[in-house]
Amino acid sequence: MSDEEPKSALELAMARLKKQDQDDGVVERPLTPEQRAAIGEARKYAEAKMAEREILHHAAIRRAADADGLAVLEEEFRRDRERIAYDRDKKIEDIRKKG
Repeated sequence: MSDEEPKSALELAMARLKKQDQDDGVVERPLTPEQRAAIGEARKYAEAKMAEREILHHAAIRRAADADGLAVLEEEFRRDRERIAYDRDKKIEDIRKKG
């Protein structure tokens, strides 16, 4: 019997995914310091845009006249958050691919 502790479900799933990636030919490359810095900048930029959008959203809510206007503002805010997150993730993916 080995001295290893039993693996958690998460560890087992991660091992399966890693093996699947190896079988599919996916090569894992460590990030360069430049890539890490660029990814950090992309995250900071997205975080700043999100904060800016949230401030503008709260100001617009205070000016909203009725429930319909409020619903429209909420939908716009939701779409903007999704767009910012998508743009951030796309930039990070592009940075990782360049390496």
